[in-house]
Amino acid sequence: MTVYVNSQAPQEAAAPVEPSVPRPLRFAALGDSLTAGVGDRVDGGWRGWAVLLAEALTPAAGDGDPAGRRPPGPAAPAPAFRNFATSGALTRDVRAVQTPAALAFAPDIASVVVGVNDTLRRSFDIASIARALDEVCAALTARGTVLLTACLPDPGVMLGLPAPLARPLARRQRAVNTLVHTLSARYGAVHLHAADPAWVADRSLWSADRLHPGERGHRMIAAQFHAMLTARGLTLGPPPPREPERPPPSRTEALLWLATAGAGWMVRRSTDLLPELLWLAGAEVRHLVRGTAARLDLRAELALNRALTALPPAAPLARMGE
Repeated sequence: MTVYVNSQAPQEAAAPVEPSVPRPLRFAALGDSLTAGVGDRVDGGWRGWAVLLAEALTPAAGDGDPAGRRPPGPAAPAPAFRNFATSGALTRDVRAVQTPAALAFAPDIASVVVGVNDTLRRSFDIASIARALDEVCAALTARGTVLLTACLPDPGVMLGLPAPLARPLARRQRAVNTLVHTLSARYGAVHLHAADPAWVADRSLWSADRLHPGERGHRMIAAQFHAMLTARGLTLGPPPPREPERPPPSRTEALLWLATAGAGWMVRRSTDLLPELLWLAGAEVRHLVRGTAARLDLRAELALNRALTALPPAAPLARMGE
């Protein structure tokens, strides 16, 4: 059989073209225990918001790209997901260990949620944290990866510490959150404000340890990231359900955690954080007595400003997939 084009020379009929299946979306999660899923227990371990979000990035059969870039056709394959987050990770761990592994995975979307552990260490240094986090964001966005970031609640408030102990931690967490806000704007990240008072005050969102979200909290994080990605035209599947499958921990379970795992956590931190925190609390009390507590806030602000000023200029952002 032959067909004629513009009444010129005959050509052989082209074979029917099968609709191509899109490349699977690649999602990498970097960070600490929050992203590792602690607080959202399932059979055999932890799940967490990153897993819930990854499951919600799969399109239904016949769906097109919500941004209109791809017509309806065969369903895209399930996203390729890797969770590189580890419990206890510091910002320097994300830079030195997790980021090279994530870059080798070549993600289209990568979450970078880290910093609370840094505030709980004697070695806290906002300048070092700023350099490390900037390098992580720069390396990922250089290949066109879309970043997900979040500012996080003050651990002193979450743990209900007395004011002299809580204020130094609050000062550190404010510095980290300001840094994350700045880098999120610099690299065009999808940023979640997870330090809002309403989020902190809702105890139904938190697990027994008071530091990690429970199942409801993890589901809320996943749903909010999904909504923001959808606003950018980047998600493909329906949002993850917000309602938990399991009941929240009872008061008895919370007390049991505090008496077992919680006590162990405090012992491990005692050799590192506790001496530093007691020294900071002593300084806090002395300044409060003298009426010079504002100097501590000013000192922290100056250190943060110096850290931000020392960062190298940001390179132009690449487009996703380049």
